[in-house]
Amino acid sequence: MADDMQDFAAEARAFLDAHAPKAPDRTAPTWGEGDDSMAYFSSLPPEAEREHVQRARDWQRVRHENGFGWITGPVEYGGRGLTPVHDLLYDAIESEYDVADTGVLSVIGLGMIGPTILSHAQPHIKERWLPAMYRGDAIACQLFSEPGAGSDLASVATKAVREGDHWVLNGQKVWTSVAQHSQIGLALTRTDPDAPKHRGITAFLVPMDAPGVEVRPLRQMTGGADFNEVFLTDVRIPDDHRLGEVDGGWTVALTTLMNERATVGSEGVGPVAAALSPDHLSALMRATWTWDDRALRARLAELLVDALATRYLNNRALRTLRAGGTPGPEMSVSKLMYGQNLTRAAHFVSDALGPRIIADTGQWGTYAWSELLLATPALRILGGTEEIMKNILAERVLGLPKEVRS
Repeated sequence: MADDMQDFAAEARAFLDAHAPKAPDRTAPTWGEGDDSMAYFSSLPPEAEREHVQRARDWQRVRHENGFGWITGPVEYGGRGLTPVHDLLYDAIESEYDVADTGVLSVIGLGMIGPTILSHAQPHIKERWLPAMYRGDAIACQLFSEPGAGSDLASVATKAVREGDHWVLNGQKVWTSVAQHSQIGLALTRTDPDAPKHRGITAFLVPMDAPGVEVRPLRQMTGGADFNEVFLTDVRIPDDHRLGEVDGGWTVALTTLMNERATVGSEGVGPVAAALSPDHLSALMRATWTWDDRALRARLAELLVDALATRYLNNRALRTLRAGGTPGPEMSVSKLMYGQNLTRAAHFVSDALGPRIIADTGQWGTYAWSELLLATPALRILGGTEEIMKNILAERVLGLPKEVRS
């Protein structure tokens, strides 16, 4: 195993050396330098956003052509057939290089919907969509939440009515990330309104260019529109685009949700993790002449402790994967802590910068940090709200009585 990992790491470095420059040092800035490490949180103008998406697709295609596009995927669908440990090792190595941010592809489509298609779709649907997604040709979105079904996802009301070998979908979805860029969406629908709510749901893959699909952007307080409403009006979907059994969509949803929490809960090694690292935050204090502020230093120390705890929790999950097991509640706890740590880091930055956080001067530590402050509340909601995650941990880990539900 050790030799295999060394060979894989050498292969990854050879690939990256040939296709990308080394990443700049993000942990030792000085006041007045430009900084794009918070681009993950930035709200880009439409043209710049399209360019960002295209760069992500181009880099994913280069990865795929060189055997790093889907490291854990089955070989028959374009994957390498390797372990999650190989995937984590590659991510760690790639973080040392200056490459395009592929979050628009990987967080939802490749991290959550791809594994769901692999588990529940018919073979010809897998052959159609999986290679395209992991090659960067297709982006996927998650059509789950509705105006009346957010944390209580089983209350979805979007209807799917069977007509011969097709289904007709009508309803509204909301908070749909990357819908404006997507070619396919995974939708939960109500197919039996008389059944208990968890048992009357069916999942479908919806081509986003199908007649009757309308995407409307939702403007956020960051100034961007990363989320969307999606309206489905008499959208006809072939039965072979159904995932799982009729009225068995809750099982499909759980597959997606478990991958979602693992994806969101992962600490990450890219620009966001670097920007919120203790090194970067302490550099911010030096750049803003707040290093002697004992209260801020105490808060930084507390944040460091929690960040280390989250890292060790992820390491525990990694050891479980190495042993061939499936992580237990670690990912749910990690997801919960990750959102809280990011929020505390954003508040720490706002106190360190003071009025400068609202400046748009191009100086290091301004403007991008304000967008971070405005964007972090979403991280405490997506992938399961903090309240829902605490209920899950209380009931399934601590064995506390279940919450009373109507």
